Amino acid sequence: MKWDSTLYDSKHDFVAEYGKELLEFIPQNSGQTILDLGCGTGVLTAQLASKCRKLIGVDSSQDMIEKARKQYREIDFRVADALALPFDKEIDVVFSNAVFHWINDHDRLLKSVYKTLKPGGMLICEFGAEGNIATIEKDFATACRDLGYEYRSKFNFPAVKTFREQLERNGFIIDSIYDFARPTLLKDGERGLENWLKQFFASELAAMQQQDSARVLEQVANLTRESLWNGEAWIADYRRLRAIAHV
Repeated sequence: MKWDSTLYDSKHDFVAEYGKELLEFIPQNSGQTILDLGCGTGVLTAQLASKCRKLIGVDSSQDMIEKARKQYREIDFRVADALALPFDKEIDVVFSNAVFHWINDHDRLLKSVYKTLKPGGMLICEFGAEGNIATIEKDFATACRDLGYEYRSKFNFPAVKTFREQLERNGFIIDSIYDFARPTLLKDGERGLENWLKQFFASELAAMQQQDSARVLEQVANLTRESLWNGEAWIADYRRLRAIAHV
C-alpha cells in the first residue's frame, strides 16, 4: 500500500480524530516509554507526548515518516516493519490506531509486539473489525467485476472471538476487547467517497486503464448511494475492534 501523506492529512484526518478516544486508556506515568505503531504523519503521536518520558513513532511508509519528522521535530520517528520491530523489552505501552487491519498475519504481528514490551507492558489498539466497510468493499468488488477486473480484499478485519484467541495464544492477558459500529462522515460532500476510494484502493485503481478506474469510482458511488449518502455527505460504514491487553 503506497500512502499519499498529503491526501491522508487533508481528507482523512478523521482517522486521528477518532483515535483520540484511545488516549484515555493510556496509564498516567511520566516515566514510561510509548511506541506508536503505525504512526502515519504523527498527528496522534504528538498527543502522546505528555503521557511519557520517551516517545517513538514507527511506520512502514517513508513518505509518512518524512512528513511526521517535518511536523514534529522533537519526536523520534522511524521507518520500521511492524512484523519485525527493532525493540526488545524496551516499551511500556504499544499504542496503535487504524493499523492492524492492514497486516495479514496477526499472529506474527502480536509476537513482534510482545517482544517489544517490558513485563507488565500494555497493548492498546483499535482497528477495523469484521464487517468494517462491508458495503463499500462489496460494491467496489461488483464495480471491478463488471469491467472485467478481479478484486481480492487486502484487509484483515477479524471477529472479536478470533482476535481474542490470537492475543491469548501469543502471551497477552486481555483487559478489554469489543467491537462497535462507527459510521464515519467523509469530507468534501459529493467527492468524499471518491477521495476515500482513491486513498484506500489506490493500488487497485492504479492497475486499471484510466477510463476504467473512473468508471469504477462512478459505479461505486451509484451502488452505495442509497445506503451511504445522507443527502449532504457520504457516511462510511466503519466498524471497529478495540483491545486493551498486557503481558
